[in-house]
Amino acid sequence: MAGVLVVDGGGSLRCAILGGNPVVQAQNNGWAGIVVNGCIRDVDEINGCDIGVRALASHPMKANKKGMGEKHVPITIAGTRISDGEWLYADTDGILISQTELSV
Repeated sequence: MAGVLVVDGGGSLRCAILGGNPVVQAQNNGWAGIVVNGCIRDVDEINGCDIGVRALASHPMKANKKGMGEKHVPITIAGTRISDGEWLYADTDGILISQTELSV
Protein backbone atom coordinates (compact mmCIF):
# COMPACT_ATOMS: atom_id res chain seq x y z
CA MET A 1 0.00 0.00 0.00
CA ALA A 2 1.57 3.28 -1.12
CA GLY A 3 1.14 6.30 1.11
CA VAL A 4 -0.37 9.70 0.44
CA LEU A 5 0.85 12.89 2.08
CA VAL A 6 -1.92 15.38 2.91
CA VAL A 7 -0.69 18.92 3.63
CA ASP A 8 -3.11 21.39 5.19
CA GLY A 9 -2.06 24.88 4.17
CA GLY A 10 -5.33 26.33 5.41
CA GLY A 11 -6.43 26.99 1.83
CA SER A 12 -3.95 29.86 1.53
CA LEU A 13 -3.20 31.18 -1.94
CA ARG A 14 -0.48 33.62 -0.75
CA CYS A 15 2.54 31.40 -1.51
CA ALA A 16 3.53 27.83 -2.38
CA ILE A 17 3.94 25.39 0.50
CA LEU A 18 5.31 22.55 -1.64
CA GLY A 19 7.77 22.46 -4.53
CA GLY A 20 9.40 19.96 -6.83
CA ASN A 21 12.13 18.61 -4.52
CA PRO A 22 9.83 17.00 -1.92
CA VAL A 23 7.65 15.61 -4.71
CA VAL A 24 10.69 13.92 -6.29
CA GLN A 25 11.64 12.53 -2.86
CA ALA A 26 8.10 11.20 -2.35
CA GLN A 27 8.18 9.59 -5.79
CA ASN A 28 11.55 7.98 -5.07
CA ASN A 29 10.15 6.62 -1.79
CA GLY A 30 7.25 4.95 -3.62
CA TRP A 31 4.44 7.21 -2.42
CA ALA A 32 1.18 7.25 -4.38
CA GLY A 33 0.44 10.97 -4.12
CA ILE A 34 0.32 14.29 -2.36
CA VAL A 35 -2.74 16.44 -1.64
CA VAL A 36 -2.13 20.11 -0.74
CA ASN A 37 -4.78 22.42 0.70
CA GLY A 38 -2.84 25.40 -0.63
CA CYS A 39 -0.46 26.22 -3.48
CA ILE A 40 2.46 24.40 -5.07
CA ARG A 41 5.31 25.63 -7.26
CA ASP A 42 7.69 24.00 -9.77
CA VAL A 43 4.62 22.73 -11.62
CA ASP A 44 6.50 21.60 -14.76
CA GLU A 45 8.90 19.54 -12.62
CA ILE A 46 5.99 18.07 -10.62
CA ASN A 47 4.03 17.21 -13.78
CA GLY A 48 7.08 15.27 -15.00
CA CYS A 49 7.02 13.07 -11.90
CA ASP A 50 5.30 9.71 -11.69
CA ILE A 51 3.26 10.62 -8.61
CA GLY A 52 -0.17 12.21 -8.30
CA VAL A 53 -0.21 15.74 -6.88
CA ARG A 54 -3.37 17.80 -6.32
CA ALA A 55 -3.40 21.37 -5.01
CA LEU A 56 -5.64 24.43 -5.07
CA ALA A 57 -3.35 26.46 -7.35
CA SER A 58 0.25 27.26 -8.22
CA HIS A 59 2.28 30.22 -6.97
CA PRO A 60 5.89 31.14 -7.78
CA MET A 61 6.82 32.32 -4.27
CA LYS A 62 7.86 29.74 -1.69
CA ALA A 63 6.69 29.86 1.91
CA ASN A 64 8.81 30.68 4.93
CA LYS A 65 9.19 27.46 6.90
CA LYS A 66 7.77 27.65 10.41
CA GLY A 67 8.46 24.22 11.85
CA MET A 68 7.99 20.61 10.89
CA GLY A 69 4.24 20.36 11.29
CA GLU A 70 2.45 17.34 12.72
CA LYS A 71 2.15 13.76 11.52
CA HIS A 72 -0.71 11.27 11.75
CA VAL A 73 -3.28 13.81 12.98
CA PRO A 74 -6.80 14.29 11.55
CA ILE A 75 -7.37 17.44 9.50
CA THR A 76 -10.44 19.04 7.99
CA ILE A 77 -10.34 20.43 4.46
CA ALA A 78 -13.43 22.12 3.00
CA GLY A 79 -15.58 20.57 5.71
CA THR A 80 -14.28 17.04 5.09
CA ARG A 81 -12.31 15.30 7.83
CA ILE A 82 -9.31 13.24 6.70
CA SER A 83 -7.77 10.79 9.17
CA ASP A 84 -4.66 8.63 9.13
CA GLY A 85 -5.36 5.27 7.50
CA GLU A 86 -8.14 6.43 5.19
CA TRP A 87 -8.01 5.81 1.45
CA LEU A 88 -7.79 8.73 -1.00
CA TYR A 89 -8.70 8.38 -4.67
CA ALA A 90 -8.05 11.32 -7.00
CA ASP A 91 -8.36 12.32 -10.62
CA THR A 92 -8.62 15.65 -12.43
CA ASP A 93 -12.21 16.10 -11.25
CA GLY A 94 -11.63 15.76 -7.52
CA ILE A 95 -10.72 13.61 -4.53
CA LEU A 96 -12.74 10.86 -2.87
CA ILE A 97 -12.00 9.80 0.72
CA SER A 98 -13.03 6.39 2.06
CA GLN A 99 -12.53 4.62 5.38
CA THR A 100 -12.04 1.34 3.48
CA GLU A 101 -10.29 0.33 0.28
CA LEU A 102 -12.62 0.50 -2.74
CA SER A 103 -12.68 -1.81 -5.75
CA VAL A 104 -11.98 0.44 -8.72
